[in-house]
Amino acid sequence: MPLHVPSAPAPALRSVLAALGSPSAVREAPVSALRAHQGPLSPDHPLPVHVWDDINRAGSSPHTRLAGWRFLVRGGERAVATAEAMLTADGWTFARFCGGPYVAATERALAQAEALTTPYQPRLLSVPELYMLTLWLHHDLDSDGAEGLPAPGDLLVPLAPAPPGIAAHRPQRVADLLPRLTLRLAPTPLLREPA
Repeated sequence: MPLHVPSAPAPALRSVLAALGSPSAVREAPVSALRAHQGPLSPDHPLPVHVWDDINRAGSSPHTRLAGWRFLVRGGERAVATAEAMLTADGWTFARFCGGPYVAATERALAQAEALTTPYQPRLLSVPELYMLTLWLHHDLDSDGAEGLPAPGDLLVPLAPAPPGIAAHRPQRVADLLPRLTLRLAPTPLLREPA
């Protein structure tokens, strides 16, 4: 079933296109695969990036905030980097190019999601407290991508590298994964020495 990819705000896309069109921005990027690529580069798969930074509140429902938009940067047939745009007081602006394992992991998770029988809207969900990034497959196909909260039936696909004890690239319902994530953040009880 095809994914329903939301449209990025036009100014966010323009800021990324301007950065990709700037030889100095690409040449100075901290991503070797991007600097080394010969040929045209293009943004692909715009994904809203939501941050879930209250996960340690026991019993609370998930609350997220939109942090920006991330685009896979294609160089030929594969993604060589990501480009991020963020909202500032002056509007959408290019933030940075990124490389590393999350580039290939995002591409892999999107391919996994395309193979599912249920349609979803893809997003990225960052969980800073666990140093974790997931592909969030949201049930509301008509949403603009900037709004909405993780619903119990939405799927999360942890990207590799995932935190210890969390299986990367294994889609899980929010209702099933949430207790495991909050358990990972629970303080360890102090052991007492026998008297």
